Amino acid sequence: MSAYTEQKLTRDEMAQLVAADIPAGAFVNLGIGQPTNVSNFLTAEQGVTLHTENGMLGMGPVAVGDQVDEDLINAGKIPVTELPGASFFHHADSFAMMRGGHLDVCVLGAFQVSAAGDLANWHTGAEGAIPAVGGAMDLAIGAKQTWVMMSLFTKGGESKLVETLSYPVTGLGCVSRIYTEVAVFELRDAKVYVRSTHGISFADLAAKVPVELTEVK
Repeated sequence: MSAYTEQKLTRDEMAQLVAADIPAGAFVNLGIGQPTNVSNFLTAEQGVTLHTENGMLGMGPVAVGDQVDEDLINAGKIPVTELPGASFFHHADSFAMMRGGHLDVCVLGAFQVSAAGDLANWHTGAEGAIPAVGGAMDLAIGAKQTWVMMSLFTKGGESKLVETLSYPVTGLGCVSRIYTEVAVFELRDAKVYVRSTHGISFADLAAKVPVELTEVK
């Protein structure tokens, strides 16, 4: 049976789960928004190296107080710290790392993810909405594993985990894991598995999400 907690996960708790799941020694890119918070929960013992698409390898946690250096930011323009051995390079070199399969994991936000692992995270198609593709397409396809952190439901209560994308596509069949405030999903073997639920039963979750779910036994 999948793990269960009585309360929904906070964003910090989601970030802790993601950080704990990242393999030791991995090279990782954290996307803009919720994924950025993962950097605050990685341990030195894990030996994870964080990459940013604006040209940095060896990023540390988000900078606060006297740590803030306005010239040291991640791709989301958030002040960050640097770890010993950090390096800096041209934007083109950074994208070559992303496209060349050198990243073990990328963690991205999303507007929608399909049951087949298709990702939509750069544009809703809404009139007046500002597209924000950045390096998402390169990361989604170039990384060895693509994980998503997102709220499971829209403000209107609609599931962001869907059978088929209705928003413009970022990447096809690229997502293998989804972390949300109410459940953690794994996408493999052409199925959507529920690894854990938080503040909701499996039955209630299955009733709210329009894709077939398989409970981890």
